[in-house]
Amino acid sequence: VVPLAWPMARLACGFHLIIHGWGKILRGGTVTGSTLAFGFFLTFIEFVGGICITTGLFTRFFAAAVAIEMAYLTFIQYWANGYGWRTDGYEYVLMWGMLSFAIALRGGGNYSLDRVIGREL
Repeated sequence: VVPLAWPMARLACGFHLIIHGWGKILRGGTVTGSTLAFGFFLTFIEFVGGICITTGLFTRFFAAAVAIEMAYLTFIQYWANGYGWRTDGYEYVLMWGMLSFAIALRGGGNYSLDRVIGREL
């Protein structure tokens, strides 16, 4: 079952992003403490990027974009609150950022749409 481990990692990361992106869509694409354009950008990265990471389409591009977003959230938004997620710390976004970065480094893998089209972006 080892070959299924990577698609499962992509599924966990992508589905998580889809849920968060969908929540932002329901709120009108707004993100607390950001401009409207930046909020729409983050919503797009999370929702569309989550779908693409889950399916393995343009995997490296969207995973890198998510890793950058999570780095911003870790070091700019949550760093001052400390590590623990229960105190609005950076623990949660750091973990998702590191997983996204790993996905960006490795790509979609054998079970991905990137592999089907024969090109990784």
